[in-house]
Amino acid sequence: MKCERARRRAPRPRRILAPMRVNDDLAVLPLETTLMGGPTTLHLALILDPEQGHTLVDSGVPGQLGATLAALAEVGVGVRDLRRVILTHQDLDHIGSLADVVRASGAEVLAHEVEAPYIEGRLPPAKMPPPEVREAMLASMPPRMRELFERGAEPVPVTRRLHDGERLDLAGGVRVVFTPGHTPGHLSLYLEKSRTLISGDALVARDGQLAGPIERATPDMRAARASVRKLAELDVQTILCYHGGLVTRDAGEQLRRLADQETTT
Repeated sequence: MKCERARRRAPRPRRILAPMRVNDDLAVLPLETTLMGGPTTLHLALILDPEQGHTLVDSGVPGQLGATLAALAEVGVGVRDLRRVILTHQDLDHIGSLADVVRASGAEVLAHEVEAPYIEGRLPPAKMPPPEVREAMLASMPPRMRELFERGAEPVPVTRRLHDGERLDLAGGVRVVFTPGHTPGHLSLYLEKSRTLISGDALVARDGQLAGPIERATPDMRAARASVRKLAELDVQTILCYHGGLVTRDAGEQLRRLADQETTT
């Protein structure tokens, strides 16, 4: 009986996701890593455009170039096929491998104008945790990853600064949506043709269910809630969250319900 109870309480093994093409415009590249003491999956987006060249959205934590190249290969894309990297924001788990990706691909770098000084190293990270929190986070990591996080992200020049409402001539039209709150210059991307939203950290998901930004990691929750309401105005069929992955079932309705909740919070 005791053994049976122990088996029932044992956690289920994590399901490791494979890179996949979601639609004609988008592939998702799940990368495994460790954050805050536990395993997690980061969901990088790859905007597909054979004519204009492919676009990677965010770059993972430091040291993930090899994993990114392997994921690209699984969806039939070589590193030299990357023409640009768009960054949703400045956090280390999004810009950590940027310099390595740029060196390997020759890609240009795009980010919101507010985030550019942080990515370029001209300003310190906007959300540097208190020393005791940072030490606890670092202590939870394997030695090699701790070394990478202590070093931080290598500054990279931003080739092009983006603005709210700007439309990029990629994959049938990609609209830049300014969604501050999680960071001062956070942006999301809306792929018009496939009605796909790449939300960065403006939204999170769990098992296909959508949720708002994580409060402990979001300094300006008032702005973040306004950003959720702004995203809900889009005609959305699919949502890709950096933390949590794809939301495909009733994605637009889930987003509208979430916006209503954020209005009353």
